Amino acid sequence: MNVTYPTITKDPKGNYFITFYLNQKRHRLYSSKKIGGHNHPNKFEDEEQIRRVHMLCAEVYNHFKNGGEFYEKNSPKYKTHKDYLRAAMQKKREGNYSHHYIIFLNHIYTRITQDLGAKNLSSERLNFFLSTYTNPSSYNSVKRHLNALLEGAYSLGLSPKIDYDKKSRKTKAKLHKPIENIKGTLEAIKTFNVNLYLCCIMSYGCLLRPHREIRELRWGDFSDDLRQINLSGERNKSARNRIVPVPSYIRKELKPSNPKYNIFSNCEKPFNRDYFKSLWTKFKRQTTILQPNQTLYSFRHSGALEIFKRTGSIHKLQKAMGHSSIRVSLIYLRGLEVSELKEEDMPMVYGGP
Repeated sequence: MNVTYPTITKDPKGNYFITFYLNQKRHRLYSSKKIGGHNHPNKFEDEEQIRRVHMLCAEVYNHFKNGGEFYEKNSPKYKTHKDYLRAAMQKKREGNYSHHYIIFLNHIYTRITQDLGAKNLSSERLNFFLSTYTNPSSYNSVKRHLNALLEGAYSLGLSPKIDYDKKSRKTKAKLHKPIENIKGTLEAIKTFNVNLYLCCIMSYGCLLRPHREIRELRWGDFSDDLRQINLSGERNKSARNRIVPVPSYIRKELKPSNPKYNIFSNCEKPFNRDYFKSLWTKFKRQTTILQPNQTLYSFRHSGALEIFKRTGSIHKLQKAMGHSSIRVSLIYLRGLEVSELKEEDMPMVYGGP
């Protein structure tokens, strides 16, 4: 098909639309609905609206460049397995998922649909794809993401379900490494970089996740007295509104400014996704205070361990960590090798010495 790359225009009502020529015929679209997509840029505002209209341009261009067609009202939206998977992948891109999750999922989508064309996705093809991952941890991770992508396609109407090997491979349990010398480690980090120090102390004291929840914090997320942080569901992993207390030793490190400003960049735009990851890598290279395999998340692990030791309450830990269920908190504690049983809880032999 002969298709031109779309141009972007804004109508008098402030809505964006794209214009392109397909086989010398001019077309105008406000969303990707007519090609079976779920991208509706004008449901959003400001930067997100602009980002999504650019996504719409690429989505429409690639659809027709690869031989796609407009979907008629009375015809099925998706004709081939690749159509369903493409739509499921697009829906994931528009969801509230992390950048790294989408990259990983897109890698899987690209591999399983490569040269697929109009053919159906078979169990043999999926089993062969999974067999290329020999490391058990990698295999299980890829399988989980593959399942998520396929479930998205099934929810759009792909039928029947594809029967393939869904058994997980046994992996060696990894032990998270809490930080024992919290004060000394934080002092060393503060000397190295103040932003990294603030990230670490908030991960420990507020139990926030560093790479998104902390990195994207604005001064407007704090209460006027700085005693709590309010995060909406779209800005944290649990997808629920979250109110986090701020300890006094963290409040004295804060220097509020414009409510719209990011607390680290001191402007409206936060630093890039790998900002703290890069700082942590540099710090690790020049220090001897850390143990092997300790990461930024070790501060969150250490904070969780401290809460559980002081309260003994799995419910309080769940609320503090922002976990979706107690089951998640129990898995978290097992990763720290915390036993919920004390000696006095164990069975006794009565009548003995």
